[in-house]
Amino acid sequence: SIASADMDLNQLEAFLTAQTKKQGGITSDQAAVIAKFWKNHRTQIHESLISQSRWDHGLKNMSWRVDLQSQLRHVDQINTPVAIVEMELGKNGQ
Repeated sequence: SIASADMDLNQLEAFLTAQTKKQGGITSDQAAVIAKFWKNHRTQIHESLISQSRWDHGLKNMSWRVDLQSQLRHVDQINTPVAIVEMELGKNGQ
């Protein structure tokens, strides 16, 4: 939760305080260790998450079509156009 929200120090403190008050949550010592770790490694963690989830700058392939329904259970849906789009994106040079 901390990493995905890229919490600043105020958000981190509020989040960890809530976690210590929760039944079955973390202890104050654990919260202090997590806070220290996040303060020291926030940038590296954030960059790692971005590199794992970022797509390359190019669209490799795209195809699309528009279909018209000619036979359905409900008459009001006949001749309703449906667009189908397929995109192939590249991730990390793959």
